[in-house]
Amino acid sequence: MSSSSHPLLAPMSSRPANSPSPFFIPSPHEEHSFHPHPSLELATRVTVQSAGVGLLVSAVQNALDKHSAGAMGVVTRTGGTIGFFAAMGFSFSFVQAFTANIRETDDALNGAAGGCAAGFLAGVRAKSLPMAVGACAGMGTLIGTFNAAGNALTGTNKKLLPRPEREELRQAFFKRPKQVEEVA
Repeated sequence: MSSSSHPLLAPMSSRPANSPSPFFIPSPHEEHSFHPHPSLELATRVTVQSAGVGLLVSAVQNALDKHSAGAMGVVTRTGGTIGFFAAMGFSFSFVQAFTANIRETDDALNGAAGGCAAGFLAGVRAKSLPMAVGACAGMGTLIGTFNAAGNALTGTNKKLLPRPEREELRQAFFKRPKQVEEVA
């Protein structure tokens, strides 16, 4: 399918060959070139987001426990959860970006290294070296496999297939009722 047939996309020939793609998602038709990741910027952003998730988990923990601390229990009693989530988010994103910058490639090994760092931190919180090593292996394997599978739970990106093939896959997914032959 040529890009000129789509009304919202500019033709690919209107761009110089060596200029970067104007779209956030890289085209499968362009060769990939590595761009360095701003490690601290990414880690800071993920840390704030992870701390927000930690705050939510801490609030749920506070709401489900019986205590006399009131609403401040989110910070005073279960506030360590907020810091733990923030630390895991920071370690994952920083190690992933740092590994990508050192290796100068974007692949599943970067995610596996970040997952290993976050898993190791979870084991350290449990005060167990065997648990830290196991969590490192488990998280690294889980995230590395997810990245190797295309960062999707559904497998391959079916949007890259032509529309007739996608429609054929969609029709094949649903069961069709058996045709009853008329007996005359």
